Amino acid sequence: MYDDSWYNFVPDHTHKRNASIAQASGHRRRESLLQQPNGSKQPDVVEQLAELYEEPETTIDPPEPTLNRRAKSYSDFYHVVRAQLSKDAAAAKKRRRKARERNLDALMVEELDKANTHQGLRQLESLDSELIESSHQEYLLYQDQLEMTERHLDTLISDANGALDLLTSLADSFRAVESQTSSFQAQCDDLLSEERRLQKLADEVGTDLHYYAYLDGVTRRLNAPGASRLVNHENFGEILTNLDACIAFMAKHPEYRDAESYLARYQSLLTKALHLLEVGFTGHLDRISSDISKQIAATQSESARHALAYGRFEEMVLEADGLVANAQRVIRSCYDQLGNPIPGQNFDYYSNTALSIFSSYSDVRDRDLRPMTQHDLEMFRKDAKEINAETACRNFIKQCYERSYDEASLFAKVFSIEPQYNVDPQSAYAALKAHPKALVNAANIAPIATTLQSVLQTSELQTVCNLLGWIANEYLLLEYDEEETTRYSIHCHDLTARLLIEHLWPLTDAAFEAEITKSISKAPISPESLKIASVVNGVASSNAHPITKRALELLAMYDQAMPKERSSSPVVFRIVQETILAMQRAESRLKSNKAANPEPDPDLFMIKNLLILKNGLVSLEIGDVRSHPAAMQHFGQIWDALSPQNWLGLFRGILGGSLSLGLWSSAVSASPAASGKATPARTQVQPEQDANEKLDELLRQSIYAFTQRWGTLINAARSGKRGAKSLVTTEKELDEKLLTAFGGQPEVVAKLKEAIQINAQAQKELKAEKSVT
Repeated sequence: MYDDSWYNFVPDHTHKRNASIAQASGHRRRESLLQQPNGSKQPDVVEQLAELYEEPETTIDPPEPTLNRRAKSYSDFYHVVRAQLSKDAAAAKKRRRKARERNLDALMVEELDKANTHQGLRQLESLDSELIESSHQEYLLYQDQLEMTERHLDTLISDANGALDLLTSLADSFRAVESQTSSFQAQCDDLLSEERRLQKLADEVGTDLHYYAYLDGVTRRLNAPGASRLVNHENFGEILTNLDACIAFMAKHPEYRDAESYLARYQSLLTKALHLLEVGFTGHLDRISSDISKQIAATQSESARHALAYGRFEEMVLEADGLVANAQRVIRSCYDQLGNPIPGQNFDYYSNTALSIFSSYSDVRDRDLRPMTQHDLEMFRKDAKEINAETACRNFIKQCYERSYDEASLFAKVFSIEPQYNVDPQSAYAALKAHPKALVNAANIAPIATTLQSVLQTSELQTVCNLLGWIANEYLLLEYDEEETTRYSIHCHDLTARLLIEHLWPLTDAAFEAEITKSISKAPISPESLKIASVVNGVASSNAHPITKRALELLAMYDQAMPKERSSSPVVFRIVQETILAMQRAESRLKSNKAANPEPDPDLFMIKNLLILKNGLVSLEIGDVRSHPAAMQHFGQIWDALSPQNWLGLFRGILGGSLSLGLWSSAVSASPAASGKATPARTQVQPEQDANEKLDELLRQSIYAFTQRWGTLINAARSGKRGAKSLVTTEKELDEKLLTAFGGQPEVVAKLKEAIQINAQAQKELKAEKSVT
């Protein structure tokens, strides 16, 4: 649009001052900002005006402009500006020369006439005008340049407006085109949407048609003469997958044409395919069994039999990899890795086939390993007779656990699942357990229990307890934080838990029940057993009643055989209940003696035996049960549980009739006698009550009766009552009875004496209160 030279800078023609000329006063021009800094022409020297002999006039010139350097865009006016600047410099020089001459003349002439004065004034005015014009000349040049720039900018604005008008017209044109093509674009979108819809519809039709068209092909394949060979190939799994898909489709769309008919036909084909697999797998196992069973029966070496039964059998089964893979696929269609059922549309079809396969496999394994299981049973019976039952049972359990682990490992390799204990009747564990065989496996532990029971039922109870304690310590208590915990240990742990819960614990409980009935419930009570002999070797239970001793032995054996979680078993409380009943029968026989001071003391007899029993029961609960403890190490705990905080107030309340033994036990009540002395009635044992509570009741009643009677004797001896023994004799007799019953146990003797003194004091205070009233 414009020539390139127009945008160049105008050269600088600044009139630089000579540094040698001193400027004392006067006006100097500024350098032009339009001059190029690289100009070669030297500025004209401006001469200094001579100093006038008059006062300087006040200047009316405008202040010097301070213009910023402008851009180099005025090269077109370079020659004009330069000529004008030269002309202005010459005129200024001429005026300065004339002014200097006039100043010199004025200094030399003393008087001037009026005409010259008037002329001089006019010249001065002219000079002033010229000076003002000269000083404004530079700004006028700037004004011209600004005007020129303004015109140039107006031209640019005009061109920009024209461009904007052009762009506006183009935008209007584009909008018009867009409005014209929008309908076309909408039509194209509709066509694309319709194309996608038709494509999707075609795909759906083709897919749905596939579920119908697949029937003829799969029917021909499964009904062909050589269809049984399909189960040996991997594509048999594709047939099952397609049949599952077709059955699911027909069940999902019952409104489709002939959907029910196709669904029934596909289910029939699935049943046929699974039957082919079942027949093929069973035939494969039978062929292997015919070879393996002969070799096992022909050898007598245990290691050779084990290698044939597991190593060789596994190798021969897995040779038919296609058949095994198809069987695994069928089983995994209804069970997960742990044997849990997987609900599905065809679960019943697959689970029935899996059950049939499991049954065939179990029959084959039981038939092949029968020589080995028979040999194990013979060795067990021989060891039970020649060595002992406990050792024979231990060896037999170890052999069965090893056999079960080997069977579980083989089963996992053949069928790719590891059934775990599950109460669900549809689980793989339940399916395996439903076919009991003589061979032990992860789900069939009944042969172990049956074999053990045949020997343990005729063994002593101690042998049974020793065996159960060994099984629990050996297999049931696993240290899971140890790295050596193996799969075999976990397998044995699971077998032991089921063996104990389902078989051995019920057997042991029944054995204990029979022993309790024999040695406690129906045990005879002889007169010699009612006597309290001296303590032997400081053992607290050495002078207890034989029934109490047997109860302690049974508690110790039960604690040995059972974990602490079963310490609240009904067997433990039946031991306590029957022992209490037996002691009550013995107490009744002792009370039949009407002597004033019977021997032995019935209450002391009960206290002695019940304390021994309570101590053994507490020991059972805290895990420290011994057959013959040296002393009643838990007496302090028992006494604190029996004793209220204020024995004196308690005895006074009972003696006065305001309280009963119900304060000690909610199940105990006593009726005070008319004389003010209450004789508590023995509480009969109720089966529904807790054994601990029953034992505590009887202990409290016996302690109260014993302390009451001896408290009365102490008070009579102190008062010197006629017929009463002296205090020394009474106390000596009491000491002899207590030391005989509780020799070597000073804590028990001291507590009973303290209770007697408290009871005697309560009787004395009560008697004093009655005498006052």
